[in-house]
Amino acid sequence: MTADARALLSVLRADAAARVASTAAALEQLAHDREGSNDDDEHDPEGVTLSSEWSRLTGLAEAAASELRQVDEALARLDAGTYGVCAGCGQPIAAARLEVRPFATHCVACAETLGR
Repeated sequence: MTADARALLSVLRADAAARVASTAAALEQLAHDREGSNDDDEHDPEGVTLSSEWSRLTGLAEAAASELRQVDEALARLDAGTYGVCAGCGQPIAAARLEVRPFATHCVACAETLGR
């Protein structure tokens, strides 16, 4: 299970890191676009406003960064030998849960108690 988990987490990490980089680049470009504009983009009938796009990209960036952090924490648990052990009760996390959510920190029972 350890090798399979590491391989899956490595793929997830690469994907999340790529999304972090692409959203950062998009936000940088949008900031550049906003810098030279005095337009009232909130009333532009031509489509999405720069402010709306900024909010959307910021949300995507935060989600990607959160996933990257969770994957890194899961890899650290794997290295420490605690991967797949519930942080709440200390019992093993079911393999099926780890397949669906490879960076899970709690078993299903503890996650339900915590509302996760």
